[in-house]
Amino acid sequence: MPADYSEILLDGPWTHRNVAANGSRFHVADGGDEDTRAVPVILLHSFPQMWWTWRHQLAALASAGYRPIAVDLRGYGASDKPPLGYDIPNICRDVSGVIRALGLREAVIIGHGLGGVVAWSMPTVVPAVTTAVAAISAPHPARIHASDRGVHSRTVRHKIVSLRLPGVAEHQLAHTDMVARILKFGAVMPWTTQALNTYRTAMRLPSVPRTSLEPLRWLTNHRVTPTYRRFLSTVRGGISVPALQLSGRFDPVFDPRWLTVDAAALCSQYRSEQIMAAGHFAHEERPDAVNEILLDWLGSLPGATR
Repeated sequence: MPADYSEILLDGPWTHRNVAANGSRFHVADGGDEDTRAVPVILLHSFPQMWWTWRHQLAALASAGYRPIAVDLRGYGASDKPPLGYDIPNICRDVSGVIRALGLREAVIIGHGLGGVVAWSMPTVVPAVTTAVAAISAPHPARIHASDRGVHSRTVRHKIVSLRLPGVAEHQLAHTDMVARILKFGAVMPWTTQALNTYRTAMRLPSVPRTSLEPLRWLTNHRVTPTYRRFLSTVRGGISVPALQLSGRFDPVFDPRWLTVDAAALCSQYRSEQIMAAGHFAHEERPDAVNEILLDWLGSLPGATR
């Protein structure tokens, strides 16, 4: 029986589209029109979420004249959930394919958490489509590899270990209130009932309890594989496009003191900002503050006229 996506394809100032890219079908929420003069901004979510995490940015960026497009990553939301292909380089190719499938040549990439790791990787993995990157609550992949202990708190390291165990986390996502616990742990501000219910529903869709974990497991379980080593060598090559790093002052997932270490060294055009009174989900907890910084940064980019 086909999955019912009606509960996660919420209405708003955006258009739901499906596009074919990199051998799969991807759902996007397009906050602009197909006016090619508007600068496209691709928005990439984290775990345990989906495109809707960017609802505040979809509205604000579109109002400012940009074309924001929130993507359901492979294995999430209303996008396909194939059995393979969850390594970060391939997810970068997914995003590149989505950009081209939408008739665009290139885009600004903004990501949160897992999506932020993808955003950091885009300029070196698929440079032809990447004009600038912004990462919210996401260390550069080189920092994740260098020191889990330095990036994560002890509590988070324990949670990551539990996510690595096949079958255990899948069961908890599908049959317990694990999603709400993760969201509440990461945030300073309270969540609305609608938000908790929406993300809970999204993570219980068929196959999602497994496929949503695959990119996280690749980042933690595959560090000795040739694919991962090639990826690490590639992303350590440096980022020449403009880069913005945003963090919540009280992020319990990634220690803000360590987030900037590798990114600052690897980026030639780097800006770092911290959001006060915010945790890991700063773009949802403090959307106005985040939107103000994003719009200021976007306006400073070369060719920023809209």
